[in-house]
Amino acid sequence: MEQLTVDELAVRVGLPGSTIRMYQTKGVLHPPRRQGRVAYYDGTHIERLTLVQRLQSRGFSLPAIAELIAARERGATVASVLGVGDAEGPDDWVRIRVRDLRRLVGLGDLHPRLIKRAVDLGLIRWRRGWPHARRWALEAGNRLAALAVPSDDVLDNFSRLRAATDAIAADFVEVFERRVWPQLAEATDQEDQLDRIRALLVELTYTAETVVIGTLREAVRDAAEEFAGRNGLLPSGGFQPAWADEPVPIAERITETETETPDEPEIQRFLDRGDDHDERHR
Repeated sequence: MEQLTVDELAVRVGLPGSTIRMYQTKGVLHPPRRQGRVAYYDGTHIERLTLVQRLQSRGFSLPAIAELIAARERGATVASVLGVGDAEGPDDWVRIRVRDLRRLVGLGDLHPRLIKRAVDLGLIRWRRGWPHARRWALEAGNRLAALAVPSDDVLDNFSRLRAATDAIAADFVEVFERRVWPQLAEATDQEDQLDRIRALLVELTYTAETVVIGTLREAVRDAAEEFAGRNGLLPSGGFQPAWADEPVPIAERITETETETPDEPEIQRFLDRGDDHDERHR
């Protein structure tokens, strides 16, 4: 069996040793075998890290990856846990058909103006004449359409949400730049500096995600209880609804993709040609 130190493993998988140790702390990488004070890794660790990197690239957070890995160790495949293929994740770009757009609109007519607004907001990306959306956005849109929420309301709320998340991201980056970067900037070894920055930014990302999701859960619970109380749905005596402790799942957003910016006439041509258009033109 192959035996690798953490530094040798880091070279094999293209990750800094600090990130590998962080993955162990987060529960997505199993512990190494120890001989005295030396830790040895093997091919199973390479396989696991390859899986973790693949799932991260598809938009899965470390807690979600840890859950998937635990399920796989119980005998299930990642695909069976997700109910999709191995390569599919919440941040994958999914090509949208005209019938998908009609289902997303729900109420009212499908107008190029509406699609153009979604493109401008970044919810839809136009590539080679076809609209695409993140899988999480498409699924969320379908759920909102099923609730008969008007599309303009959905886009209004997304616009406000994006402004809020941009501000949150800027706050975390500002803390990193003000508190962490000065020490890193003094490092003379550039390669070590880059490795440390990468590991710290990964850690910062998941810290921010944890804080935002946890805060949103609390806000949703408070808002739901306030709504229920305002509408006389809660009995007196400090009643606590059963759903108060249920989590609110949120998907993350990562890498950008090269896109086009269609005008309304181009969108109308896409709508007019329908779903039977020759896909060789994609």
